[in-house]
Amino acid sequence: MRILVTGAAGQLGHDLVATCVASGDDVHAVDRSALDVGDRDRVASVVADVVPDVVVNCAAWTAVDACESDPERAMRDNGDAVRWLREACDTAGAHLVQISTDYVFDGTSDRPYVETDETNPQSVYGRSKRAGELAAGDGSTVVRTSWVCGAAGGNMVKTVLRVSAERDTLSFVDDQRGCPTFTADLAPLVRHLAAERRPGIFHATNQGAVSWYEFVRDIVAAAGRDPEMVRPISTVDLDPPRPAPRPANSVLDNAALRDAGIPLLRPYHEPLAELVAQLVG
Repeated sequence: MRILVTGAAGQLGHDLVATCVASGDDVHAVDRSALDVGDRDRVASVVADVVPDVVVNCAAWTAVDACESDPERAMRDNGDAVRWLREACDTAGAHLVQISTDYVFDGTSDRPYVETDETNPQSVYGRSKRAGELAAGDGSTVVRTSWVCGAAGGNMVKTVLRVSAERDTLSFVDDQRGCPTFTADLAPLVRHLAAERRPGIFHATNQGAVSWYEFVRDIVAAAGRDPEMVRPISTVDLDPPRPAPRPANSVLDNAALRDAGIPLLRPYHEPLAELVAQLVG
């Protein structure tokens, strides 16, 4: 398949490109310097030149707190951009795969979220990503994921490995829960959905729900350090408080994948151990 990957320098984009190359695809990878997805004319030009079978949009402005102070840019990069991609895909006869987020939910559910649950984003970032989902349209594939970690780019695993080597104690919130997701596992699944041109919304995470506190303890332990160095705190005790509200419950139930008979991603402990080993050498 001829595939255009936007946001190719990011965590998921990097691993998706590698996965597609290994699968023998004709891969066209563009980062922000090559394609600003918020530029309608440039999007139309690049898609027309490539004439892809599939476009996977991994490009996004994911600085959740920064989005609060610049909602116009957030909507441009995360909402309007998807509309431009959808227009270009329709013209080229390409299938669009849009990567989305747990932040489209308000986090108040007492159970994991399924794909058909009502969205209610509480942050500028979440609202802009929901706008992107709607702009993608019914015939596209929307992949919602959460707590993404990979070898490329910044993420919680890299942050914890660095700060745990610098400090004697760490404090992380124990009242926000989600599912860590590793791009080494997510990328092949995204390619599978892209190759099938399977429409609809899919929640895709590694299996296992934890708090940030529990996840950080797992990271510390995987690095061979003492997890007792990590202390739990509440979100209200964060100093300084975060500008953007975080959903207390970000756990995504991968119901649509199960219903489609598509194998779920591994329990997160396995790719976590692999990534830590890769990063610490």
